Amino acid sequence: MTNASVDGSAATDYFSSRHPLRRAATRLALRARKVMYRRYTDVFPPTLEQAVIDVGVTPDRTLADSNFFEQWYPYKHKLTATSIEDASFLEHEYPGLTFVRTDGSTLPFADGEFDIAFSSAVLEHVGDRAAQRAFVAEICRVSRHFFLTTPNRGFPIEVHTFLPLLHWLPQRHHQSALRRLRKSFWADTANLNLLTAAELMALFPPDAEVDLVRHRTAGLCSNLIVHGRSKRLT
Repeated sequence: MTNASVDGSAATDYFSSRHPLRRAATRLALRARKVMYRRYTDVFPPTLEQAVIDVGVTPDRTLADSNFFEQWYPYKHKLTATSIEDASFLEHEYPGLTFVRTDGSTLPFADGEFDIAFSSAVLEHVGDRAAQRAFVAEICRVSRHFFLTTPNRGFPIEVHTFLPLLHWLPQRHHQSALRRLRKSFWADTANLNLLTAAELMALFPPDAEVDLVRHRTAGLCSNLIVHGRSKRLT
C-alpha cells in the first residue's frame, strides 16, 4: 500500500508503511530528526531575513516525522518547499509557506535565490552517482548555504527495507537479493542508492565548503549530515 497524496493519487511509499517495524522505526526517526533539526538551528539560527528552501518534501500525512522541517521551522512565510510529488497541502497546513512542484532534474529557481537549502533523506532516492552529483550541484546553485542528511550505508540495518547487513554487499548483489525477496522497488538504483561518508563528500563541487557530521544511534553512525556553503555564490 502507498500513502495517498492530497489530490487522491498514489504517493510513492518510501516508508514501507505496512511493515510491522514501521511504528518503532518512526519513533526512532522522530528522535533522530529532532537532533538533526537542533543541529540545523545551531549551524543556521533561523531569522526573518533568511530565504530557505526544503528540497524533497513528502505528500505523506500519516507519519509523525514526515515534513518535520515544515512542522518546526518558525518562519513559514520564508520557506519554500519542493517535491516531484504533490505536497501542495503544505500551503494550507502552514500558511505563508510556498510549495513548488519540480521535475526532479532541475530546480526552477535563480542562482543564489535562497540563503539556505535543506534536504533530509532525499539524496539516496534520486538515482545513480551522476544523478546524485547533479542533485547536489543544483542545491549549491540555488542556495548560498546547505544542510543535507542521508542514511549511512555503513549502518547495519537498512532503514527502508528493515533488512540487516544485506546492503553491505556490492550494489548489484544487494539488488539481486532484493529482487529475490520481492522487494524490486528497492532494487532499482533510481529508488535507492545508499552512500558512505566518502561517497557523500565526493558529490560536492570542489569550491564548496563542506562539514560532515555523523549522527549516531545506539553508538553506531546511522545518518550522515553535511552542511556548509556554496563558496562560488558567496
